[in-house]
Amino acid sequence: MKICIVNAFTDRPFAGNPAGVVVLGPDGFLDETLMQQLAAEVNLSETAFAHPLPSGRDADWALRWFTPTVEVNLCGHATLATAHILHTTGSATGTVRFTTRSGILTTTTGKDDRITLDFPTAPLTAQPVAGEIPAALGAEVLCAYDTGPNVGDLLVELADEKTVRGLVPDLPAVAALPHRGVIVTAPAKDSAEGYDFVSRFFGPAVGIAEDPVTGSAHTALAPFWSARLGRDKLTGLQVSARTGLVHTALRGDRVLLTGTAVTVLDGELLIRI
Repeated sequence: MKICIVNAFTDRPFAGNPAGVVVLGPDGFLDETLMQQLAAEVNLSETAFAHPLPSGRDADWALRWFTPTVEVNLCGHATLATAHILHTTGSATGTVRFTTRSGILTTTTGKDDRITLDFPTAPLTAQPVAGEIPAALGAEVLCAYDTGPNVGDLLVELADEKTVRGLVPDLPAVAALPHRGVIVTAPAKDSAEGYDFVSRFFGPAVGIAEDPVTGSAHTALAPFWSARLGRDKLTGLQVSARTGLVHTALRGDRVLLTGTAVTVLDGELLIRI
C-alpha cells in the first residue's frame, strides 16, 4: 500500500503544507479506526485516503481526510497533494473527480503541473465580536464570520499584516471556541510583493496547533477579500513559518484554488491490513 508525503501549495521541498497521501486499491477504504490510527502515526495536519471507483460513476475516486485526531469535511492541501500523486504516478491525468463528504470536488492538472481545485464557496455569516475571541487571539478583532458547515471555522479580520504575522494566540482558549478552527487575515501590506492578503490558521480543537497552508480556509478568504478588493482573482499568502501561496478565482458559488506540490517521501506501509 503506497504512502507519500507531499508539500502542497509550494514549488520547493520543506515549504507549503505537508500532507500524507495513502493510495488504496479498488476494494475501498480501510476500516475507519485504522485510517485514524494511520493519520495519527503520520502526524501531519491531514492525511488523505483515496481509492478508485468503477467507470460510469459520478466521480473517478473516493477521498477522505483525517487530522491526527478527527475526520474532517473538507481539506484543500491534502486534495491538491492527492491529485499531485495521482498525476505523477500516472494513475490519473487531466481532470479528476473526487466524491467526498463535501460533495463532488474536481482537480485539474495543467501542463505546467499547476493544480486547480474546484471547491464550494464558503457562506459567510457575520458573528458578534465577543470578548472571548479577541481574548483568545490576544489582538483586536475588526470583524468575524462563521464559514458554514463544510469549513466550520471562524474567519477573523485583524488590523494589518504585521499583526497577523506576530500573533501568538492562547491555543487552549482558541480550542474552547465553538468552531473547528480560527482563520485570521488582513490585507497585504504591499500588493507589489505578489499577494493580496495574508492569513494564518489555528485548529487546536482538531489536533492542529497551526496549519501551514490551509486550502479550505481560502474558500472563505476568497469571497471575503474579493468583495473588499473588487476583484474575482486574488493571491493569498499564508504566513506560517513554512509559508505558501494560494491563487483564488471566484466562479459564482464555486471557488478555484490553484497551487503546486512537491513529493518529499514515497514509500510503502509495512503493516498487515
